[in-house]
Amino acid sequence: MVGRRRLGRDFGRLWAAYAVSAYGSGLGFGALPLIAVLALHASPAEVAALSAVGPAMGALVALPLAPWVEFRRKRPVMVAMDLVRCAAMATIPVAYAFGLLGFVHLLVVSAVVAAAKIAFNAAGGAFLKALVPPDDLLVANARFESTNWSSIAVGPPLGGAATGLFGPVVTVAADALSYLLSALGIAAIRGREEDPRPRPAGARPLRAGALLDGWRHLLGDPALRALYLNQILVSGLIMATEPLLAVLLLRRLEFPPWQYGLAFALPCLGGLVGSRLARRAVARFGRPAVFRTAGTLRAVWLIGLAFVRPGVVGLVTVIAVKLAIVVNMSLYTPVLATYRLERTPKHLVARTLTAWSVGQQASTALCTALGGLLATATGPRTALTVAGLLILATPPLLPRRDRVTPRTAPEPAA
Repeated sequence: MVGRRRLGRDFGRLWAAYAVSAYGSGLGFGALPLIAVLALHASPAEVAALSAVGPAMGALVALPLAPWVEFRRKRPVMVAMDLVRCAAMATIPVAYAFGLLGFVHLLVVSAVVAAAKIAFNAAGGAFLKALVPPDDLLVANARFESTNWSSIAVGPPLGGAATGLFGPVVTVAADALSYLLSALGIAAIRGREEDPRPRPAGARPLRAGALLDGWRHLLGDPALRALYLNQILVSGLIMATEPLLAVLLLRRLEFPPWQYGLAFALPCLGGLVGSRLARRAVARFGRPAVFRTAGTLRAVWLIGLAFVRPGVVGLVTVIAVKLAIVVNMSLYTPVLATYRLERTPKHLVARTLTAWSVGQQASTALCTALGGLLATATGPRTALTVAGLLILATPPLLPRRDRVTPRTAPEPAA
């Protein structure tokens, strides 16, 4: 059983810190756009900009941080990024209390949090690879995945209730506190890290070319390149459907808000199923089969959202389609995360994960913007249909069986 495998006290502390942060972020999911609407009376264009431009700006800010993260001990970087996110989010309730909150403030916070998240995840992946034995990486990633989906299932409904009872900034304050608690949990990890700085001392880790080393590794490896291109397209198209589906359900089909919340939260419980099956599926069928099967099944269901109708049948359709997507995503993602770490040498992990996150975030922002433009011109159902058809072209990008084998690369000379 995946849940019974013991990975040590230090991993337990890391997992607990991740869980606190994930549930805090789940509680505050969508809080910034909500504040923009309720407190600042932002226009639809401003809300869209907050959802797309802020994270895109964050990706640009995070890019030059990658070499800096690579050549430093990862645990202090993770603590620092948690504290940065805590401080950034905490400025919102303070500014709101003094009547100083503005849209530009929210945009800056969105960018800072996005950049810090990318840097944190890059450091966290490298730290996990050093902390956990190779045979246990899939178990560890599956646990993170299950925590992520459970936080999405539970957090937004509770956050919505808290917003209704206590006002629009309470969930932001809770999210800020969760980052502080996460930083304390990571700081409590006792294991000593190896110094990642290259030798000899005259090496130049911050040379201009170091910014692109992550992409060179991803695009130079046939298997990783295929998985990377597949992932940025699939995630971008799936995420682009969320605002389209909200408009279709709430405005066009007049679903009550509680039904929309149920359609969003209930399928996320499928993430607990898929993540727990990941290790067993790889052991029984092999990683190539999991990539091909789960990678295909997470894509083929999206077109179903274009056929949603009013009433109970429509609600069940949305839940069933999203449940099928989530189960396969949560099975596929920890296998992908583990394989990506195995195939990346430790001196490139932070830069590779940063490149991966930046590309995925940019794809999501672009697809969301294009989907919004198409929906404005033709309607949300047409835009959902286009997204569902485009994603059907992604499974051929999954790597062939003969390329899905671990690869090692030489590290810099000591």
